Amino acid sequence: MPNETFNPNSVLDNCLTDGEFPELPNFQRGKVRDSYDLPDGRRVMIATDRQSAFDIVLAAVPNKGQVLNETAKFWFEKTADICPNHVVDFPDPNVAVAKRLDMLPIEMVVRDYMTGSTVTSIWPMYERGERMMYGHEFPDGLARNQKLPGTILTPTTKAAQGDHDAPITATEIVEQNLLSQKVWDELAELSLAIFARGREIAAANGLILVDTKYEFGVDGDGRITLADEVHTPDSSRYWMADSYEARMAAGENPESLDKEFLRLWISARCDPYKDPIPDIPGETLLEFSAKYVKLFEQVTGQTFKKPAMDRPVRDRVRENLAKALPEYFK
Repeated sequence: MPNETFNPNSVLDNCLTDGEFPELPNFQRGKVRDSYDLPDGRRVMIATDRQSAFDIVLAAVPNKGQVLNETAKFWFEKTADICPNHVVDFPDPNVAVAKRLDMLPIEMVVRDYMTGSTVTSIWPMYERGERMMYGHEFPDGLARNQKLPGTILTPTTKAAQGDHDAPITATEIVEQNLLSQKVWDELAELSLAIFARGREIAAANGLILVDTKYEFGVDGDGRITLADEVHTPDSSRYWMADSYEARMAAGENPESLDKEFLRLWISARCDPYKDPIPDIPGETLLEFSAKYVKLFEQVTGQTFKKPAMDRPVRDRVRENLAKALPEYFK
C-alpha cells in the first residue's frame, strides 16, 4: 500500500513500515522483515523500520531497516571466509536477496558478559538465583555487566512468532534429536569463530561486542550456511569500550549502541511481559535512530547515507525491486 502519511519534512513520517508488494509471490511477515520465497529458490527479505523488543513490534524507527541491512552486509562480507552465507545480492539499502535454506531449529547465542534484560538472558536468570544455566555452572558473586571468565554458548529453541524462545543445553539439543552431535559441534565451532572475528573488528573500532545470536541453515549441497543477519544492533549487543570501566565502577549501565537502549527505556516504565507498553515519544525514537546510525558508522568505518526525503522510502524500494526482479514487475 502507498505511504499516505508521507511528509517530506518529517523523518518520523518517512519510515518503511510495510514491505508487502503484491507483485511478489509467497509473502511472509515477520516482526521486522517482510519476505518472499521465489520459485527459483531465492528469498527476498525487506528490512523494515519496524522495531521489536520483548517479542512484539513496538514502533517504527527512522533508518533502522537500512542500518540493519547494511550492517549485516558488512559482516557477511567480513566473515565469508569462516562460513558460507546465504547472500546473493543487495539490490536496495533495505533489501537482501538470499538463497533459501533448510533452517536449523536452534538459535546460537554467544556471550562474553553477564548481562541482558530478556527472559532468556543470563543476568535476569542469575539474579533470580539460578546458577546452572544452559549447561554452564556460574559461581556466586558475579556482578551485572561484568566480563565472563570465558566465551560461552547459550542456545535457544526457535519460537513461533508471538511466543518466546526457550533456553536449552547442548546435551538436550542432541538428546531431543534437534541436531546431531556432529552438526552441533560444527555450529558451536563456527559460532565461536564468527564471534571472535566480530569481537576483533569491534575492538579495533572502539566497541565491545558483548553477545550475539546466529541462525544457520543447510543449503542444497548440504553445507551449513550462515543466514538471517550478523552482528546487527538487533541481533547483538555493543558497548562503547572507552567508557565501560568507568561506568562499571560507578554502578551504571554501559553506554550501548543497540536496542538494549529501548529495552531499558521500556523496563524502567513497566513490566514488558505483564503490563501495557507505553507509547514511545518521537524524540526517543529519533535518539534511538541516531544510536543505530552511530553503530553502523563506528563498526564499518563507512558514512551512513540517509535516504532522500523527496519521496517515501517505500517508493525507492519498489523501484529497485522492479529493476532486480523485472519478471515480477511488468
